[in-house]
Amino acid sequence: MTIQYHNVAIDGINIFYREAGPKDAPVLLMLHGFPSSSHMFRDLIPQLSDQFRIIAPDYPGFGYSDAPAVDEFEYTFDNLTQIIEKLIVSLRLKKFSLLMQDYGGPIGFRIASQRPERIQALIVQNANAYVEGISAAFNPIKPFWENRNDETETPVRALFTKEMTKFQYTYGASNPDKICPDSWHHDQALLDKPGNDLIQLALLHDYPSNVGLYEEWQAYFRRVQPPTLVVSGKNDPFFTPAGQEAFKRDIKQAEVHLFDGGHFVLEEYHIAIATIISTFLFNQLG
Repeated sequence: MTIQYHNVAIDGINIFYREAGPKDAPVLLMLHGFPSSSHMFRDLIPQLSDQFRIIAPDYPGFGYSDAPAVDEFEYTFDNLTQIIEKLIVSLRLKKFSLLMQDYGGPIGFRIASQRPERIQALIVQNANAYVEGISAAFNPIKPFWENRNDETETPVRALFTKEMTKFQYTYGASNPDKICPDSWHHDQALLDKPGNDLIQLALLHDYPSNVGLYEEWQAYFRRVQPPTLVVSGKNDPFFTPAGQEAFKRDIKQAEVHLFDGGHFVLEEYHIAIATIISTFLFNQLG
């Protein structure tokens, strides 16, 4: 199935998104993580687009979407969520499943908990909604959350380097030689655009707003029991296996598959994960 590449104006901001699959098929909205974009789904989309209508947007400040300066747009997870919600309305998506990785988690969980009637299923890929899911890798960032200044920014800025971007793709991979270097070079080129460091700093400073919503999201999980599939890399340096397993505590029928991979597990296992997603959604949606 051919992938199409679209742009739409949302609140005056150009939002880029990838689309594939039949218009009348069940919708699967793919929400990417940091530091990537919808590019991270490039191998998964062809595996699923014969059965589902795929929509994979880039957030403001990411990928091919506009990146207004921080004094023109407030980069918070609430505001990114509002942009994606308006995209959903613009595309007239009435019901859909969510596939969420990393930053896609807090955006997707906001949407799901606020509009549960729209959600057909949740697919979690190295995203988090539990305190036990936050690894020690976040410790150097915590002073920045508490008091943003030049000193506390220093370890955060290390996340924007080429070495760290490569690390996020290769650490924990069962075979790093399978990870195409196009992945981190693509991300790094976008991270290095002038002004992007301030965008990423703003979002990382807002990250505690997500942790503050964990109990609300967990209450949504318990109340609604949304069909949930977890397909994550167990060697993720940022989000622990315990955090992925924790979904089963609140969602009784949650299905968890942990692969011998890292934060960007699709780089190695997109075919296997596509098969699991297809089977899961077929069972849930008929």
